[in-house]
Amino acid sequence: MPSICLNIVKFMNSRPRIGISMRLEIETGRFYLGRDYSEALAHFGAIPIHIPLIPDKKYIESVVKNLDGVLLPGSDTDVDSHLFGEDPHPKIKKVIPAKDETDFLILEHAEKMSLPILGICFGMQILNVFRGGSLIQDIESQMPNAIKHEQGIPLDRNSHKINVESESRLSKVLGRKKNTDDIKVNSHHHQAVKEIGRNLFKSAWSNDGIIECIEDTRNERYVLGVQWHPELSYKTEALSANIFKDFVNECSKME
Repeated sequence: MPSICLNIVKFMNSRPRIGISMRLEIETGRFYLGRDYSEALAHFGAIPIHIPLIPDKKYIESVVKNLDGVLLPGSDTDVDSHLFGEDPHPKIKKVIPAKDETDFLILEHAEKMSLPILGICFGMQILNVFRGGSLIQDIESQMPNAIKHEQGIPLDRNSHKINVESESRLSKVLGRKKNTDDIKVNSHHHQAVKEIGRNLFKSAWSNDGIIECIEDTRNERYVLGVQWHPELSYKTEALSANIFKDFVNECSKME
């Protein structure tokens, strides 16, 4: 094999392979995913691998075993409320069982392999439900004193503040050693974490008490869920960039 080909193979093998679960467009039967997630991972040195929503245990196991990490992205769907023991709220949006089932299978195998996990928006919510937690099904109707969490366009505008737990991974990502209340994030969700799942803890919250970040309680496990969308602003804002840098770095250690 020519030396240039060997160098390319060596380069590609040195980059962590990170799986991203996709979305399903019911009307057309197409799998799809917004480009920002993959572009952010590639920007920080990872190889994004799209995972179609095929909720077959053997298939998902065969995919995940070749990964170095998992990113669970946002979605235009809601988690099925029956997964956390509740009937659907009148304002629940569309539910796609194949999305929930596939993400559950990905999380199951990622946990067995101790892979780093980053959950974004819906990804944070499905992670919490997988761990036995529950969700606020509709913030506006169930949390009357809440601030606006569906900011709309422009999507990358940081619209509200978060408070960060000082003894947390997120605090280390920020590069600060104390609680902060001057960090702002974008916001695009009508659901949120309610009861926190097993082996997770709250590491950031908005001024109205909505949980904005969860992390694993076990020091040896890299599991981070954020309610905002760092993939929208990693090019312009330090916190978003640092989240992806930190995640890709952890995935690099799995090789």
